[in-house]
Amino acid sequence: MSWTLRREDVLSGQQLRDMLQENPASAARAILIAAQENMVDAQALLGQILLDGTGIEQDAALALTWFQIASRNGHAMATNMAGRCHEHGWGCEPDATKAAEYYRQAAEVELDWGFYNYGNLLATGRGVNKDQARALACYRKAARMGHAKSMNLLGRYLEEGVSCEQDVQAAHDWYRRSAEAGDFRGQFSHAAVLADHGRIEEAVVWLRTALQIGNLNYLRVSRKTLLQAWHPEVRALALDYHQRAAEMGNQEDAAEYRALLNDCGGNV
Repeated sequence: MSWTLRREDVLSGQQLRDMLQENPASAARAILIAAQENMVDAQALLGQILLDGTGIEQDAALALTWFQIASRNGHAMATNMAGRCHEHGWGCEPDATKAAEYYRQAAEVELDWGFYNYGNLLATGRGVNKDQARALACYRKAARMGHAKSMNLLGRYLEEGVSCEQDVQAAHDWYRRSAEAGDFRGQFSHAAVLADHGRIEEAVVWLRTALQIGNLNYLRVSRKTLLQAWHPEVRALALDYHQRAAEMGNQEDAAEYRALLNDCGGNV
């Protein structure tokens, strides 16, 4: 398909996303035109491609500007993304207080990611007063909306009885639902439950799934946990986790992988 676009031919948000998959540079020009024509979806999308450098020169500060424009025009995800920028210092100085305000606004319009991110700040006391009960309420709302990461965290609260009555069975059910919805931390939690119940083959499947999609921080934490696992089939996965972290990480990750290989001769 060949894409051409005049200023008067403003495409829909879905058309722009489809176009972005096929021809990022042409899509970026189309998205800019649509954003300038006050198309709110395009304004939010322009912020995202500027943040990622997709089809356009990366510019986090300008990305934040467009997220803020789209947010003022009522785009919930752009509001959430403005919060992300302030939380992580993308295009601005890190400011957890400003991040919390954007997340709160996104949560007020029932955005699952808004609930999740606001809950994270409430749980840790960054930018707001620490409040585990309110954090739990945010995670619960997002989980019920199908937000996979929130499902796992809701399970954690229920399992540990934090700001709620302990309910281990419900916790395990939320871990399962999080895993099935695609969250790698939920998959790890679910695998741990399965392993505790002797369902080792199933646990290994979920751990391998999480290995493929997990981020570097997850791999670094999980590889150490797996080394302490009681079952050899689970413990053996620590080597794979170390290898994956070495591929994704820095020299320290590579050195830790080599040290493990030397210690165990490839057998954990």
